Amino acid sequence: SYVSGAAAYARRRLKRWSRPHRVPTPMVAQPARSWVQPEPLGTVLVIGAWNYPLQLTLAGAAAAISAGNCVVLKPSELAPATSAAIARLLPEYVDGDCVRVVEGSVPETTALLEQAFDHILYTGGGTVGRIVMRAAAEHLTPVTLELGGKSPCVVMPDADLETAASRIAWGKFTNAGQTCVAPDYVLTDAETERRLVPLIEKAIRSMFGDDPSASESYGRIINERHFDRLAALLEDGKLAVGGRSDRASRYIEPTVLTDVSPDSPVMQDEIFGPVLPVLRADDLDAAIAHIRRGDKPLSAYLFTRSSAAERRFVEEVSCGNLCLNDTMMFMAV
Repeated sequence: SYVSGAAAYARRRLKRWSRPHRVPTPMVAQPARSWVQPEPLGTVLVIGAWNYPLQLTLAGAAAAISAGNCVVLKPSELAPATSAAIARLLPEYVDGDCVRVVEGSVPETTALLEQAFDHILYTGGGTVGRIVMRAAAEHLTPVTLELGGKSPCVVMPDADLETAASRIAWGKFTNAGQTCVAPDYVLTDAETERRLVPLIEKAIRSMFGDDPSASESYGRIINERHFDRLAALLEDGKLAVGGRSDRASRYIEPTVLTDVSPDSPVMQDEIFGPVLPVLRADDLDAAIAHIRRGDKPLSAYLFTRSSAAERRFVEEVSCGNLCLNDTMMFMAV
């Protein structure tokens, strides 16, 4: 699994990471010896996310523990069953003097952020990320923020469209779109859109059947607030695929929107749900220009058979992660 793999990776490399490293000594200091000595930061606060509440919380803890730190874990209150399981089970396997779990909501998180930690690791959205950053600044605490963003997916006319549709559908609609590195929207030209959208619809049926609400593989929206936010976005374009929803069960069907304006609400913030807008970009120049006008994306995707287009995309699109002719697979690396 993701967590055990991260822990095993750290264990295999601990000796190399933690040993002193000899460095050159200048002539003026001879015959001295010089080295760099790695040391733990101290106590690390790990604030977990709700969309993958086990792996994103425990993998961060594994990294901090492997560096010799004490850890305070704050699982997400939006995934209460997982939070309770972490609080119940983790003390059975780790030293309680070095690793503690704090459950709770905003008051508990606020109280934690008032403390002088030596490092804070937060996974989540930009709004809370700014709160964490401001609180950390009071103590000059370094932070690691893994945030979201509007991750673009560019599909060129020369791409293998059936493969592209399958991989886009998998990347977008896994976990009902509640994945930080999911393709947020598609950029393509009009003719490619005409051919691509039916193939995405076909891929959705292949993944979840004719009625995704009956599929054991298709999830639900985390809470009513997020459901209401996503349901409002269904009005921001033409419903080309899907569009059905049910507030009582927090179900939103895998949905593809076309005729989407770049100024519409669905294009202002990270969607983080099963709604895929398709925007027009006549060529790679237009697609790259659109991406560069916005904030730096967490991830970016390009589907093409052209090695020249791939080189341009890699050189001209700055992002946290980049994948060519697939989605999300860098997470396996």
